[in-house]
Amino acid sequence: MSSSQQDLSFLKINRDEKPADRNRSLWIGSGTGVLVLAAAVWFFTASGTVHEVETGLAVVSTPAQESSILVSSGYIVAQRKAAVASKGTGRLEALYVIEGDRVQQGQVLGRIESQDVEAALQQARANLKMAEASVLTAETERDESGLALERAESLFQRNLISKSEIETARFRNRRAVSAWESAKASVDMGQAGVRSAEVAVESTNIRAPFTGVVLTKNANVGEVISPFGAASGSRGNVVTMADMTSLEVEAEVSESNIQKITEGQPCEIMLDAYPTLRYPGFVNKIVPTADRAKATVLTKVRFRTIDEKVLPEMRAKVSFMNEKASADTVKETPRLTVPVSAILSDEGGKFVFAVKGDKAVKTGVTLGSTFGTRTEIRSGLVSGDRVVLKPGEEIKDGDVVTAKKD
Repeated sequence: MSSSQQDLSFLKINRDEKPADRNRSLWIGSGTGVLVLAAAVWFFTASGTVHEVETGLAVVSTPAQESSILVSSGYIVAQRKAAVASKGTGRLEALYVIEGDRVQQGQVLGRIESQDVEAALQQARANLKMAEASVLTAETERDESGLALERAESLFQRNLISKSEIETARFRNRRAVSAWESAKASVDMGQAGVRSAEVAVESTNIRAPFTGVVLTKNANVGEVISPFGAASGSRGNVVTMADMTSLEVEAEVSESNIQKITEGQPCEIMLDAYPTLRYPGFVNKIVPTADRAKATVLTKVRFRTIDEKVLPEMRAKVSFMNEKASADTVKETPRLTVPVSAILSDEGGKFVFAVKGDKAVKTGVTLGSTFGTRTEIRSGLVSGDRVVLKPGEEIKDGDVVTAKKD
């Protein structure tokens, strides 16, 4: 017989088997099925009732984040910024700074060529010396004519000279006094000319208008600098600088939320460049106009403390906190927290139901301070653990739970 015929032999009905034996086999099979079903029911019931619950996460947060009533984004802008140029037109002869240099108010940043104005200054000083010498000559003539007039008047009183002679002496004295006064005026004019020339020479020096940091260098040595930049190929300014103590965040707040913002309100400032750093701040100014296109109001937030990491044009996020929050709230370090509604207590202390897989596991925790709707967890959980919110008395350790869907 072939192997295929052997494999099909079990399909043959045994006509010799008695009906009683067949019934016994059916009863045994049915009983086995019932036992398996009962075992399955017992397994699921023994493992606990399935509860549909709300869950939340244990996350690292700060008191400032919990006190936040509104979050907005913006950019850091220097409120005191200048494009520095020379007062006169000329070729840039020297540049003493580069990007990033810190400069003091009045410090010379660069210089344009000054040979012409320096020559004019020398000429003005020479003219002043000539005027001063003329004063000495005129003063001598004035004194001489004055003495001559005194002698003439004495002789005239004694009738020793004629009236015309005394009048001639008087006119000569007046001319001498006028010449002396004119010489003095020439000195004043010479001094003004010197001052004007000195100003022209000083205008070739490009000085910092305030204490700050050089942001950009806009010209190189050899280029022509013009105050108005009108000439072809000329530069309007040499450097751009900003006062780093005047940095503020300019954030756009929607019109629908502007009623939540007030001047002086505490804020927390976070930079996209340094997401782990937080800076305390406050609302310095709410610009009294709205942007029609964006339906927003510009809000300026000032730093309470600032460091060298904060740079102009950086993107920042501002958390506007409620009035009860203080500047010290922002300084507090991040903490592991869970919603207050997850905390339970019994004779063993405080605990939560942590969701492990599909089961609620009773987990003891050590609590810290409470702020807002969350409380600090000092031990028992780690960031990312999921806990049951508002667990009722029906939740027991080891119960099967499933999260509610929104």
